[in-house]
Amino acid sequence: MSLRPDIAACWVYRIAPSGNLEILLIRRAPGRRYAGIWQCVTGKVEPGERIVDAALRELTEETGLGGDDLEAFLETDIVSTFHEASLDVLLVEAVFAARVGADAEVRLSEEHNAFEWLDLQAARARVTWPAYVRAIDFVEWLEANPDRAASFRLR
Repeated sequence: MSLRPDIAACWVYRIAPSGNLEILLIRRAPGRRYAGIWQCVTGKVEPGERIVDAALRELTEETGLGGDDLEAFLETDIVSTFHEASLDVLLVEAVFAARVGADAEVRLSEEHNAFEWLDLQAARARVTWPAYVRAIDFVEWLEANPDRAASFRLR
């Protein structure tokens, strides 16, 4: 059985000038479902759209990052399924990761009202859902295991 996700998620990270790995978290704006939570880039996979293209599109739409900002774009082995009570459905989310340059400039869309680059410990402490912690752990694994992570590299 094949499954098409409803949502593409992308965890953006960088190696800061200090050499530390930092995760980009963006805060959902007021008036939106889950307003105020800190999250990664997420968005709907449009009908007929490739899943990878949805993740890259959402990355650019929500943060202004893309193109020359990207040092690596990787898939993960994470697919999250969760219940969305307001819609009374189970949603499926495919999870990706994007490493950007230390000097990449974030330009938020109206969907979010703040962003922060956080070290791994602070990012884990800031996010709401355990699935987000697992994704942050996976990003850490990607950087710690470049030879093994090569098979996850898309661009």
